[in-house]
Amino acid sequence: MNRPLSELEDIIGYSFTNKHLFETALTHSSYLNENRQDDIRDNERLEFFGDAIIEFYVSEFLFEQFKDFPEGDLTKTRASMVCESGLAQCAREISLGEFIRMGRGEEMSGGRERASITSDAFEALVAAIYLDSGRDETERFIKKHLLESLKGKQLFFDAKTKLQEIIQRDSLNTLRYEMISEEGPVHDRTFIAAVFLNDVEIGRGSGHSKKDAQQQAAFCAITKLSE
Repeated sequence: MNRPLSELEDIIGYSFTNKHLFETALTHSSYLNENRQDDIRDNERLEFFGDAIIEFYVSEFLFEQFKDFPEGDLTKTRASMVCESGLAQCAREISLGEFIRMGRGEEMSGGRERASITSDAFEALVAAIYLDSGRDETERFIKKHLLESLKGKQLFFDAKTKLQEIIQRDSLNTLRYEMISEEGPVHDRTFIAAVFLNDVEIGRGSGHSKKDAQQQAAFCAITKLSE
């Protein structure tokens, strides 16, 4: 069961004027399949808008912060910051998955922890804040919950490379990735990947692309190895 949205307002330090807009941002499409009401909409349109808003603010941040970066490096860095895995990490830091309205089947299958769902909800939440109050609050939210924690997330942005560096400390180690399964319709595919160290699985992840799934699996492996 999802937590009251008022608790999320306390976490992010922002209180919505339009509560219906807030609820929509945290409503997954699976919820509509089990709750047929005329006044309920899912967050997919808000997700679309939020994606563009985040990309703009991240682009502005990188343009000002890294004045010597050429266009190619700026593009690569922005892509790593706004990728599914990176946004899912941001969502976890505010426990966003615990507030999403979703169908029982989706919840039972681990939907609250699924990167594809939480990253989409994060984008939708950004759009909802923008529509509710405009630029200032949106910029504050993005700075606090995405940009200010950039250094802490750097490991996540290129987890595959970091994991490779770790296992190469022993020249006898071998690392490989394997696609475990694909789920969902063609237009909304979720890939499941696992990473193996010397044929022993050490991490598993999911994402809307094979690359994102492998990155999440690598990050999971790094976390386990660190422990």
